[in-house]
Amino acid sequence: MTDYAMLDLVPVIQGGTVGKALTRAAELAAHAEATGYKRYWVAEHHGMAGIASAATAVVIGHVGAATKSIRIGAGGIMLPNHAPLVIAEQFGTLDALYPGRIDLGLGRAPGSDQRVAQALRRTLTSDPQAFPRDVMELQSYFADDGETGIQAVPGAGARPGLWILGSSLFGAQLAAVLGLPYAFASHFAPGQMDEAIETYRRNFRPSQVLEKPHVMLGFNVFAADTDEEAALLATSAQQTFVAIRTTGKGIPLPPPVPGYRESLGPRENAVLDSVLSCAAIGSPESVSRQIAAFIERTQVDEIMFVSSIYDFEARKRSFAIAAEAMRAFEPA
Repeated sequence: MTDYAMLDLVPVIQGGTVGKALTRAAELAAHAEATGYKRYWVAEHHGMAGIASAATAVVIGHVGAATKSIRIGAGGIMLPNHAPLVIAEQFGTLDALYPGRIDLGLGRAPGSDQRVAQALRRTLTSDPQAFPRDVMELQSYFADDGETGIQAVPGAGARPGLWILGSSLFGAQLAAVLGLPYAFASHFAPGQMDEAIETYRRNFRPSQVLEKPHVMLGFNVFAADTDEEAALLATSAQQTFVAIRTTGKGIPLPPPVPGYRESLGPRENAVLDSVLSCAAIGSPESVSRQIAAFIERTQVDEIMFVSSIYDFEARKRSFAIAAEAMRAFEPA
């Protein structure tokens, strides 16, 4: 059986506010819990006009108060932006508040441009071993094994679910060596997905955390009552993808535009063909077929759905349709 999870980018819609985006994040997390999602994650992005989850640990605390049982966490925390001790304290606090429910996905990209990354961490390094060292330092704080000579309070003895994130082979190799679950960002960078999955599974070493490989893949879903409605709803996310890939800057999530793809040139359409190669767009029946084909091709252990839709009720409906499809795949 394939589990299903939700990634909420906490979008600030065009004409909306950060406050409203955060209110909706809590409502969406409760919706995820009610519709059977295993986990709800938010991601760390900085300097992005359309994403309100920069203070990721704070947002997780906010949605935790609106839910009771669903796992909540970060997909992910961009560890190069932070001292590992700070993350140990933040997620130790969250683990104390919501025991047994906290996930901590770790990524090595800054989640921003270099200027913003410099402002966050002050010192940047090109050493490829810095990220693995930071991950192991963080593990040491949670284990309270004395290796660092410092006790994280909160943090020592906390047991958040650690994940390694990636959009290339580096994260796949590190997750395999450490025996940790691996999440691939195929919802926006699917290019190396198949190779990364194969690398992770081939090199996986069992650990105290995990006996066998566990792969989660990001997957866009734009589901509605009809194929035509879903195609229109998807144009909001398509506009943001084109803006990021052509200008390097994010934008508030815009309303859908009829005929949007037909208005684009070959370059922009090629961008969308690539980034949406891991996506399902359509009616419940169409989406179910597309999700089933993706599961069959990848043999993924868990899918993390992303549904960047301008209208909030339509976004909740999209996630509900995806959940209905996943439940239909379960054995009777």
